[in-house]
Amino acid sequence: MSNRLLSLLNIEVPIIQSPMVGVSTPKLAAAVSNAGGLGSIGIGASNVEQARAMLLETAALTDKPFNVNVFSHQPAVQDSVRESQWLNFLAPFFAEFNAAAPTSLREIYTSFVEDADMLQMLLEEKPAVVSFHFGLPAQSAIDALKDAGVVLLCSVTSLAEAKMAEHAGVHALVAQGYEAGGHRGVFDPSQDSEMGTFALVRVLADACRLPVIAAGGIMDGAGIKAVMQLGASAAQLGTAFILCPESSASAAYREALKGPRAHQTKVTSAISGRPARGMVNRNFTSLAANAPALPDYPIAYDANKALNMAAGAKANTDFAVQWAGQGAPLARELPAAALVNVLALEMKS
Repeated sequence: MSNRLLSLLNIEVPIIQSPMVGVSTPKLAAAVSNAGGLGSIGIGASNVEQARAMLLETAALTDKPFNVNVFSHQPAVQDSVRESQWLNFLAPFFAEFNAAAPTSLREIYTSFVEDADMLQMLLEEKPAVVSFHFGLPAQSAIDALKDAGVVLLCSVTSLAEAKMAEHAGVHALVAQGYEAGGHRGVFDPSQDSEMGTFALVRVLADACRLPVIAAGGIMDGAGIKAVMQLGASAAQLGTAFILCPESSASAAYREALKGPRAHQTKVTSAISGRPARGMVNRNFTSLAANAPALPDYPIAYDANKALNMAAGAKANTDFAVQWAGQGAPLARELPAAALVNVLALEMKS
């Protein structure tokens, strides 16, 4: 099992738990790291104080390396016309729950691209690994993190993105196939090649010098073994860990993942303003139909969170965000450490 990526990350098994904002927790990340994989926390939706608290909580639960994921999307551009059109479109859905649509929307997350305070916090705390999603931050931020001894990963969805990440000096590439649950890591959503995991891994393994981590649709040891035969050095699994007791997935989310809806996942931008894959509900049907131009990510997400809150107040989960990849029907309900152990055993069979 020895490969240069395992040495670089200082882990024992080539299993990385995906940094799923809203689902991954310090407990989940620590359990995966303690079992020999690389656990991850996502701080893309957190402010600096919340992010530091998550890092410290994770570090208190494991002395092993873990990954801290940041969102490096192009900062949103406010567009009052698009935003008001979107709110007008959503108004009837709010009315179903006797609620009024918000009168305005805001950029609910600050991109790491322009968050100097978040960079400073990471330089102070020095997590073993930092990963970028949606793109790359400034070269100065990359260089500063590398100088601090942090290993850097970047999600890529095409060879062009991989070459950009390689040129910027990251240490490894997360090859995110179209099968993957949650947000697509595509740098520019208008340029999404929608490549599947297998094809993407082969293309990157052939054309890039950096180690490749396969992500998307991988749920068991057979999947991990398959992508490694195609040239990956490790696999990143997200949906596989949602049913773990350490995740913060809601009861409704867990039930959906165990039922027929797990067999139907789709990609939509109507939830957040960026393409993301989840289990189909009215976010994918009602909102995607006849929709006007969307506000920028994450401004559109502000509206969806308000709509889900209005529905939730009436015990309705039609607009709940339930990200999942195409391998969702294979999800298993096991403690995180047990799942890592099972995956490692399955890889050897």
